[in-house]
Amino acid sequence: MAAPSGNAPVLRIAQITDTHLHADPDGRLLGLNTRVCLEQVVELAARRHPQLVVATGDLTHDASPQGYQQLQRIFAALDIPVYCLPGNHDERTALQDHLDGTPCHNRSQLRIGGWLLAFVDSTVSGAEGGHIAAAELRQLDAALAQAPTLPAIVWLHHQPVQVGSRWLDTMAVDNAADFFRIIDRHRQVRAVVWGHVHQSFEQQRHQVALLATPSTCVQFRPHSAEFAIDPTPPGYRWIDLYADGTLRTGVERLASIPGVVEAHSSGY
Repeated sequence: MAAPSGNAPVLRIAQITDTHLHADPDGRLLGLNTRVCLEQVVELAARRHPQLVVATGDLTHDASPQGYQQLQRIFAALDIPVYCLPGNHDERTALQDHLDGTPCHNRSQLRIGGWLLAFVDSTVSGAEGGHIAAAELRQLDAALAQAPTLPAIVWLHHQPVQVGSRWLDTMAVDNAADFFRIIDRHRQVRAVVWGHVHQSFEQQRHQVALLATPSTCVQFRPHSAEFAIDPTPPGYRWIDLYADGTLRTGVERLASIPGVVEAHSSGY
């Protein structure tokens, strides 16, 4: 990533992902109360004073209305807009029904601060892996074509590249070549950002930053062939955008895990 010009960022974003809330506010994922974890990560993110949140899927674990209502309540404490994408644990219609208002929104794109944020749905009903439908690809291509002078970030839930964990990479976007043909055609794209993998990942492809972000609850061990838990605290990603088209980013984590993880679990 290029160094920023030195001026203050025009936009500060917090990416929050894989929150896995349940209908039961005391619902747990591998031993962790996901609501408590999210509340603590949101409190941590608030210290950087973001201007908006992008929530990149698996927002609930059970696609329950109550889970989405909890999410609305927790995000309302930030008093900023939240742009939501579905993940494979969400149900697209339920998410759109319950997370479309204040503070949460569903959009295919957003132009703000001289940047374009493009949101891509990579979910397939009933499947864990990702696929970007033809209509989504056309919508992305059109959004980028209509704003060729705006630096852009593209957001989705599933990883469009291999992250080096055999079991996780079976659930990547299965038509990533189609996706990257569009990214390559539009030179204003600065970053592609996703969730799903419950870990930090940073790579460069041509001039585009490829970024994955930790879950707000349980973390997956990087480079593991089989399902394995990483004893790293939950976190989020901050992204600062600058008027000259550059960005800075990093991951912040809680000081410790809020609970005891079922570290030897073989999955969920």
